[in-house]
Amino acid sequence: MNIKEIVEGIYYVGVNDRKTHRFEALWPIPHGVSYNSYIVKGENKTALIDGVEIGECDKLRENIESILGQGTAPDYLVINHMEPDHSGSIKVLRSFFPDMIIVGNAKTLEMVKGFYGVDDNIMKIADGDTLDLGGMSLSFKLTPMVHWPETMMTYVEEKAVLFSGDAFGCFGALNGGIIDTETDIEPFIPEMYRYYSNIVGKYGIFVQKAIAKLSPLNIKYICSTHGPVWHEHRGKVGAIYDSLSKYEGERGVTIVYGSMYGNTEEMAEAIASRLAERGIKTIKMHNVTKSHLSYIISDIFRYKGLIIGAPTYSNTLFPPVETVLNAIKTRELKNRVTATFGSYTWAPQAVKRINQLLEDAKLYNADIASVETKQAPTATTLSDCRALADAVADQL
Repeated sequence: MNIKEIVEGIYYVGVNDRKTHRFEALWPIPHGVSYNSYIVKGENKTALIDGVEIGECDKLRENIESILGQGTAPDYLVINHMEPDHSGSIKVLRSFFPDMIIVGNAKTLEMVKGFYGVDDNIMKIADGDTLDLGGMSLSFKLTPMVHWPETMMTYVEEKAVLFSGDAFGCFGALNGGIIDTETDIEPFIPEMYRYYSNIVGKYGIFVQKAIAKLSPLNIKYICSTHGPVWHEHRGKVGAIYDSLSKYEGERGVTIVYGSMYGNTEEMAEAIASRLAERGIKTIKMHNVTKSHLSYIISDIFRYKGLIIGAPTYSNTLFPPVETVLNAIKTRELKNRVTATFGSYTWAPQAVKRINQLLEDAKLYNADIASVETKQAPTATTLSDCRALADAVADQL
């Protein structure tokens, strides 16, 4: 069982999922994922903070009873986020604990009824409200669109603990250790970038509002719904979310390309080689037919430079590259140094389409000339690729 006393009176009772292949049926999770749930045990009342995915209800019940005792119910279920990987357990938990009061804001309770038909024994709270458990109080901070409209966070001032919902979360099951001081955090950091960029990435402005709202609080523990409890490294993960939500990029370049027969790939390799000569050490190359979209988007969010290339296909753009560009536009990415290249046999359409999609996303960079080759790249083409790399390096 994954049970851990985080601080006196606050317990981790979440579960791991190492069976699901794709989170939200989209994003590969080769290292699994955790669904984090917590108990806050006051002198008079007890609250369960967030639930788990519906298939893990029995494990959650066992974990709860190991803390509260068999047959003892939490007085409250506080719902910070209604996505079904957390709320899916609501009806089952209500059947386990029929007297448990469901606590949420107006949008949350509307969704509880809409998803699960539950509208009795509920408590509606508003931003800034508190709930006294006896010696510990829950303070509710509404943080809409991080990353659903109902999302909120719950703060225990007496223990300096923030239950942050999906914010500050990441992919990856917990391998024994729960708090960051007792586990190797390095595997979780790239998964935090991947989690944020693919799931939360569109909502940077709302993440910034949430960070501003939280800034006056004394926070020693961040208890997210996915990944480790952040204590020693809470400043590090806070800085990652702050930077990503401002669409800031680290020094580095992501090269995204499609290539059917190697000609566009040869151009990508020439660009990468020249970037390295220019001192750019962090270069991430993604062949779109091999890299999963989630890893491509993660690197695009993380690094400042973005170079995209493709061949013409059916008189338009190579389809997997168009998928990447549409994903970028959906997430409203900003502040990137972009450049483009491509190849064609008889119809020069790929680069034109890439540039149009970048322009639609407000990312087109007219200061760097695109490079395009007819059929196989020539010495002149490869020289132009190196010049493109120089121009990107100069703007980083």
